[in-house]
Amino acid sequence: MSAQTHPVDLETLAALCKRRGFIFPGSELYGGLNGFWDYGPLGCELKHNIREAWWQDVVRQRDDVVGVDCAIIMHPRVWEASGHLAGFTDPMVDCRVCKRRYRADQVLEELGVEPETGSAAERGVCLPPGARCPNCGAQALTEPRAFNLMFRTFVGPVEEESAVAYLRPETAQGIFTQFDNVLAVARRKLPFGIAQIGKAFRNEINPRNYTFRSREFEQMELEYFVKPGTTAQWHEYWVAERLKWYASIGLPADRLTAYVYRPEELAHYASACVDILYDFPFGRQELEGIAARGDFDLRRHQEYSGKSLEYFDPDTQEKFLPHVVEPSAGVDRIALALLCQAYREEWLPAGEQAGPILEAEPGQPAPAGYETRVVLRLAPRVAPIKVAVFPLLKNRPELVAAARAIFEALRRRWMCFWDVSGAIGRRYRRQDEIGTPFCVTVDFQTLADHTVTLRERDTMQQVRIRRDELADELQRRLG
Repeated sequence: MSAQTHPVDLETLAALCKRRGFIFPGSELYGGLNGFWDYGPLGCELKHNIREAWWQDVVRQRDDVVGVDCAIIMHPRVWEASGHLAGFTDPMVDCRVCKRRYRADQVLEELGVEPETGSAAERGVCLPPGARCPNCGAQALTEPRAFNLMFRTFVGPVEEESAVAYLRPETAQGIFTQFDNVLAVARRKLPFGIAQIGKAFRNEINPRNYTFRSREFEQMELEYFVKPGTTAQWHEYWVAERLKWYASIGLPADRLTAYVYRPEELAHYASACVDILYDFPFGRQELEGIAARGDFDLRRHQEYSGKSLEYFDPDTQEKFLPHVVEPSAGVDRIALALLCQAYREEWLPAGEQAGPILEAEPGQPAPAGYETRVVLRLAPRVAPIKVAVFPLLKNRPELVAAARAIFEALRRRWMCFWDVSGAIGRRYRRQDEIGTPFCVTVDFQTLADHTVTLRERDTMQQVRIRRDELADELQRRLG
């Protein structure tokens, strides 16, 4: 598979995700609500594994990062200080004929004009003369105007201006406002980081591309505080670290691009920014941004709160505002990228007989003697189910009892799946389709010599493993 092609389109992927319980349309019972998605049993596990992998590598395995979990609704002055109330806008256009609303850069894409990348360029976007509405074709689009993306709500029983609050559009500001408290209790010296995973909300003008651009989403953000003058080296370090992390969860380098912002594209407070982009079926889009934000956030919160957020360096006896490097990733976008990357349609010998596995040609029937399988080649680290356990026959109590004992032992260590329904080949196909790396089958030979069949998803190879060695073998293979 080349870096420019994908074996799946979003419609096919969405159908699989709904059928197998990864992702459901939000509020579907009532016709749905645009920009909101619910994650089913497998989607929950996939997102959990993404968060766990990030937290393990960014927080637990390091001694220079600690975590927080901040409130979704914060004091309104937080968003004044951060600039979100005044500047957190997208340029919006309306069609006077069909009344549809669009982001101006999306209209440019529809016209075949490549929009600039970067926040500064987006704020200054303008439409060419005679631009037509993507929906009805009328030359009746308004001039772009600012649209604040924050969801507005009220705190307390009275809906008045003094009670106005906002759902957070990012998780970072909670970290900055708690910087002094965390510094006091964590007893860390610079450089050190504060990490957070949590929900954020943006009233997107036109949610699209399945779960890629939603109004409710989940972020994994790290604010890594450094001494002024060392930002460039730490920014370079975190770009490299994040690229390695994506490889560890199954997104290969040939489908990732590190986009380096040009000076004119940078936010006014940033000295550098790199976006990690993935080649989705709908184009190359951002998974994560790594920005060098200077001391902008701490300085603004210090100014607006009237309280010092300076760091005292015990080595140099200096006080200063730290600078920050911010890797900020989207859980939902990463989940979508992993599903797109993992999806395959293959032709394989009927009944899993010996023979080569062929890449299926879209829309074509399998050749004679072959059958089609859909498989998610998810990395074991993020696969929702690690191991499935089957008794060969459900009506033989001795097989069911032996298989159930194995299942109960393995589920103490991994997320496992128990299945007694249907032919063994059909059970294998179901596990292939949800990305389960390994299946264990208990048969009559198990009762005779205490071995089981271990079947690997990608190659479909089957080996006999002693029952008392199974857990160690799975540990070796799963990592």
